[in-house]
Amino acid sequence: MLGLTATAGLTAAASTSTQAAQPMPISRKTWGSSESMIPGYKSVSMRDVIYQPGAKTSDPSKPNDMVCHVPEGELVVKQSDGVRFIAKKGDVWTCHKGMGADVQNVSSTLAIMRIIDLLPANPRERPMDNYSRPD
Repeated sequence: MLGLTATAGLTAAASTSTQAAQPMPISRKTWGSSESMIPGYKSVSMRDVIYQPGAKTSDPSKPNDMVCHVPEGELVVKQSDGVRFIAKKGDVWTCHKGMGADVQNVSSTLAIMRIIDLLPANPRERPMDNYSRPD
């Protein structure tokens, strides 16, 4: 009986450590920012949104204009204007302020969306990172 209890305890401990080792479905890395030379934009910043397989985000309204790029993996992008496409490694596209989008990694490997935020000269308009919020 003692052996069975000890085995059950080890199994439960192993299960807990396996759960803790699993990566978050969505994670984020900020690369940095600098002043912009583009008229109408005070600064630009760059960040990555990292999608584990099956992870998705929903952003009903972009807080600023942005340029997106996929350096790794594939993502299904559904924009609020009805456009749907698969963004593959190396693809680049743009989104304007107010546009919504749902993004999902439907593959079995990690996917990264690199975002370059074009930040307006108006200091009250700040980017919000809706892409780091799971759907």
